[in-house]
Amino acid sequence: MADAKAQKDETKPQHDQARPGGLHRYRSHTCGALRASDVGSTVRLSGWVHRVRDHGGLLFIDLRDHYGLTQVVADPDSPAFKTAERVRSEWVIRIDGIVRERPEGTVNKELSTGEVELFASEIEVLSAAKELPIPVFGEPDYPEDLRLQYRFLDLRRETLHANIMKRLAITASIRRRMDEAKFFEFSTPILTASSPEGARDFLVPSRIHPGKFYALPQAPQQYKQLLMISGFDRYFQIAPCFRDEDPRADRLPGEFYQLDVEMSFVEQEDVFTALEPVITGVFEEFAEGKSVTKGWPRIPHAEAIAKYGSDKPDLRNPIEMQDVTEHFRGSGFKIFAGMIEKDPKVRVWAIPAKGGGSRAFCDRMNGWAQGEGQPGLAYIFFREGEAAGPVGKNLGPERSGAVRDQLGLKEGDAVFFAAGNPEKFYKFAGLARDRVGTELKLIDESAFKLAWIVDFPMYEWNEDEKKIDFSHNPFSMPQGGLKALEEADSDEKLIGLKAYQYDIVCNGFEIASGGIRNHVPEAMIKAFGIAGLGPEVVEARFGGMYRAFQYGAPPHGGMAAGIDRMVMLLVGAKNLREISLFPMNQQANDLLMSAPSEVSPKQLRELSIRVIAPEKKA
Repeated sequence: MADAKAQKDETKPQHDQARPGGLHRYRSHTCGALRASDVGSTVRLSGWVHRVRDHGGLLFIDLRDHYGLTQVVADPDSPAFKTAERVRSEWVIRIDGIVRERPEGTVNKELSTGEVELFASEIEVLSAAKELPIPVFGEPDYPEDLRLQYRFLDLRRETLHANIMKRLAITASIRRRMDEAKFFEFSTPILTASSPEGARDFLVPSRIHPGKFYALPQAPQQYKQLLMISGFDRYFQIAPCFRDEDPRADRLPGEFYQLDVEMSFVEQEDVFTALEPVITGVFEEFAEGKSVTKGWPRIPHAEAIAKYGSDKPDLRNPIEMQDVTEHFRGSGFKIFAGMIEKDPKVRVWAIPAKGGGSRAFCDRMNGWAQGEGQPGLAYIFFREGEAAGPVGKNLGPERSGAVRDQLGLKEGDAVFFAAGNPEKFYKFAGLARDRVGTELKLIDESAFKLAWIVDFPMYEWNEDEKKIDFSHNPFSMPQGGLKALEEADSDEKLIGLKAYQYDIVCNGFEIASGGIRNHVPEAMIKAFGIAGLGPEVVEARFGGMYRAFQYGAPPHGGMAAGIDRMVMLLVGAKNLREISLFPMNQQANDLLMSAPSEVSPKQLRELSIRVIAPEKKA
């Protein structure tokens, strides 16, 4: 905030001009506006006292506002000096004075106003500040709850203030690009019907209809599909979404924003063609020197799991896992060989670690795995013509050499192994891949690596309920349509069925998810029926959309991209609270506004609600 160099042309608000008969009541210029061309001018500034410095009788005040920072000088002979002696950090003051050049050797090239200073003739205190509970100057490491309680102070910090302004610039860029791509921005309802699928709804009681509730939308999914059925063709919205979820590191509690998109008369490739340039363009605009993927790869979901151990892989990490099961089948490494012989589902995956060929590193990785709740992490490291470590010795030189050749490894490298049913270990293998890449500094920090993850499974096996369930979005069209659903006559075939479902991933984060919709009523009933949800359930939960499908629905599809995650990546923040104005803490408490809070008995009576306290745990 204090560095106005990055503010470009934001240094002059609309009301800056001098009024007839004198200066504006509070300012003729902003604190980021003065330049060498203003030397000799009488000006008026207002802002916050950033800091006060005493240099041998001269007082220097750094005055800050949204647009930048100006150095102010008050000497003992000035009428402003007595007031200058009183002011403290974060007081709001007005200063009149004459602009002058800074003395030789004192120019600050880091500030846009660094060639000049304001010699104060008059200072007026507009608002004094109490002693600050958290500092504003610098980037202090203060407890997060304290920062959230005094968020209005926290937002004055330069980095956080700049993050919020960049967020506005990013959303403005998205809107401009969507408009250029001939999409239309619609606003969908905030008060809607409860939809039991997905996360928990936030419910809103109806006073007019006692005992009934609205819900805040988890997403505008049904409304945007209804817009396509209504004939509007290309929709987008920067949409607020509300989900009563348990805290997650990658999502703020309560609410978040997404770029919501839907298109009519499209196939999957049409969605990619329309939206890839928009997202690429936004990243390029705000990349600040980092490279951005052009021509995103299309990675099938199954391939992403097998190569990276994740459906949101960080492609800055060059490590690709490989299946090396056959090298262990019938080998002298009896642990893996026995597992392979006993269960045909067992596979052995290798995680190559170029440059990791030391016992110290391998032991460190083994200790990390134990910290993750695993018994350990098997490994081989290659040195002086041998495959070192227990696995290498038991596997033997020929098989170890075959593993090394398959993975393209050499002396000084290592390889780690995960074995078992991949459905149960792939996430751990993916974490191990991430850990190896980080420890060996293989990750390209100067890049945004974007990709489409495609061909998500339509269904998965729910082990807890012993039944078939939707794998992701239940509204997606199965590949092959109704015919594919009818011909999948076994659980195995159903689990193998793919959907027109896709994600956008960037640097290890899922930043968007979408699909081509199942717009055929018979196919929708069939798809939900396979998941154990009969026609009556479909009509009860999704009645509006199901009815609409029966009156002429165009083929349509779209996606939703997380604004918060995109901004977090682009500003280099580690925490979503660093790019949001007034976030809750991880316990879903708004510490600034003291929400959630109790309401009065009168309010509850008006809503026909009685609060039942939860039972105390024994």
